[in-house]
Amino acid sequence: MLPHLDAASNLARWLTRNPPEADDIVQDAMLRAFRSFDTFRGDAVKPWLLTIVRNCYRSARGVSNRFSALPEHHAETTPDPEPDAESEMLRSAEARDLAAALQALPPEFRETLILREMEEMRYRDIAAVTGVPIGTVMSRLARGRALLRQSWLEQQREAAR
Repeated sequence: MLPHLDAASNLARWLTRNPPEADDIVQDAMLRAFRSFDTFRGDAVKPWLLTIVRNCYRSARGVSNRFSALPEHHAETTPDPEPDAESEMLRSAEARDLAAALQALPPEFRETLILREMEEMRYRDIAAVTGVPIGTVMSRLARGRALLRQSWLEQQREAAR
């Protein structure tokens, strides 16, 4: 499970939009996974762990609505070997804009995009994590990408004004 800890943390951060809350979710998920590891059957640990993370998030959200008005997540950027100040500022602004557009998506589209594009999971594994058919995964990806593109273009038009 430890090789997939970063993926679990990434998913939890995007779901909760709050790093401290995400850490709590991941800690709970890792504890649940550790306790039930002896009942795990199969070889796909990553989808199994991310399903637990998702279920922990949903359980926490169902107990209290504390995730509904949290500050927005800021994407981390990796600097080029020797970036100049202007290009670094532009890259940082684009990363913030993209993170904001992604956060504005409905949760089912956001989580599907995160699992596919950031975690590079296969459709079958995304279907297992989210508990929906593969066709629904493909539909959510297509619709989520379209919504993200539309939001991004609107942000760019507003910035150009």
